[in-house]
Amino acid sequence: MNIMRVIHRVCQVGTTLVGLILAVSVAQAATNTWSATGSLTTARQGHTAILLPSGKVLIAGGANGATFPVNAELYDPVSGTWSAAGNLATGRTSHTATLLPSGKVLIAGGVNSGYLDSTELYDPASNTWATPASMSISRYAHTATLMPSGKVLVAGGTGSGGTRASAEQYDPATNTWSAAGNLATARAIHTATLLPSGQVLVAGGFDSGTFFASAERYLAASNTWSAAASLTNSRYYHTATLLHSGKVLVAAGHNGTTLVSAGRYDPAADTWDITGNLAIARYDHTATLLPSGQVLVAGGGQGNSGIPISSAELYDPSSNAWSGAASMSLARSGHTATMLPSGRVLVAGGQGSSGALATTELYSPEVIFRDGLELQ
Repeated sequence: MNIMRVIHRVCQVGTTLVGLILAVSVAQAATNTWSATGSLTTARQGHTAILLPSGKVLIAGGANGATFPVNAELYDPVSGTWSAAGNLATGRTSHTATLLPSGKVLIAGGVNSGYLDSTELYDPASNTWATPASMSISRYAHTATLMPSGKVLVAGGTGSGGTRASAEQYDPATNTWSAAGNLATARAIHTATLLPSGQVLVAGGFDSGTFFASAERYLAASNTWSAAASLTNSRYYHTATLLHSGKVLVAAGHNGTTLVSAGRYDPAADTWDITGNLAIARYDHTATLLPSGQVLVAGGGQGNSGIPISSAELYDPSSNAWSGAASMSLARSGHTATMLPSGRVLVAGGQGSSGALATTELYSPEVIFRDGLELQ
């Protein structure tokens, strides 16, 4: 709805100060709420979502049952609608998507009816896809991290022959891949976080029935990996979020049971501390850093069958504690969550109670922005 915000300003006319009362109409959005927005043209889960420099969101890949959609889609937050963004050469899920300094998006690896080493490159200027150089090895459920150098570090994952310890880097300037050392532990479904130092923290993961608490750091200067302090709990399908403080919040996940625990990593001390527990155990959820510094955790699955849930929670770094947030309109896991320039969070697709979802919804936090103005 629109409200009238009254603003009192003082200006000088000659030698007299005059008070002016200005009535300004602004759009007020309810906060800590979810609202529906335009649906995807194709239901999908296990896809990727990237915020483009234009403010639009690119959705690519994913799965819908046994099918792997090749069509990509663009969300326009101004109109709340989706439009076509060309087709991938190869449908895929459990891949990665990375926004390059050029504004293009690199899609790497994934799986469909087979394991993939191929990559694809989306150009927003032409709304088209190209096929750059392939990785040295097939991998899915890996991580991809944009480095300060502009290169993309891909680590771990699984594929033909088993879980990977190898890592490699893509150089957009030369369209080539090069080796980036080996992890001490082969792992998949882990997390990778670029630290303020330029190092990359890899944590947790899974390999052949084993869940990991171990963590490692990649040092770009020497192109090597070194051990980092271990998590307090083994886990995979968790989330890792870089906080404004430079610490890393790891939340929930699975290790034979669905987890409520969370912890924070301090890169300076190479230590983990325990945060308060989430109210609801979950894995394959999303975690989004809000402008306030809080972290929104939404959805996910529970139990060995991954039953989707709709609940959401907020982590506050200042109190190191969790509080409830409004629930999504639908239960979903394997979805994406993207912070928009307005401060709202776009949640798209995922796995629902009866299959892949096309629905999307927007979360409005306590403070949102429009046209550069803070709206309460």
